[in-house]
Amino acid sequence: MLYGVIRTTADVDVTAEIPASRVPAFVRAMETAGFELRVKDDPSFVKQTRVLPFAHAKTKLPLDVVLAGPGLEESFLDAVRRVDIAGARIPVIAPEDLIATKVLAGRPKDMEDVRGLLRHCEPLDLARVRQVLEAVEAALGQSDLTPAFERLVRSAKKAGPRRGSGRKRSPSTSRK
Repeated sequence: MLYGVIRTTADVDVTAEIPASRVPAFVRAMETAGFELRVKDDPSFVKQTRVLPFAHAKTKLPLDVVLAGPGLEESFLDAVRRVDIAGARIPVIAPEDLIATKVLAGRPKDMEDVRGLLRHCEPLDLARVRQVLEAVEAALGQSDLTPAFERLVRSAKKAGPRRGSGRKRSPSTSRK
């Protein structure tokens, strides 16, 4: 939503750099703050998925905390934008990295989000998106992400900006 594409979501996704030795203390702190793990306290699940799936006890809102690992997630954390929300400076994923994660997810709703981001968020560093996607393709041994992204770029260019909304600029941000 910060980048001009409005879509409701059923959960909140957060990436955090938490050393493995600190994960148990983090889980306890989250429980004290009113969150519950949605899976049994199973270290093998967290080790395999690198996700701590919580739910807020009162509202049942899901919160997935992705444990940042070396490489891609570190790169995303290095490129965060700090956005002022109600007087707090909140780190959010850069729009280019958000686009890359959505292309990687590949769901129809994510592809529509990418089209919207391409149409409404400027300026965008499309070379960074391509670089991230090419690195993911190399790591996963696949070659379909970059072509999918290029199709989305062409589709967004054909559609142009949405009527009545103008083009939304990226929020005023600064790195780290």
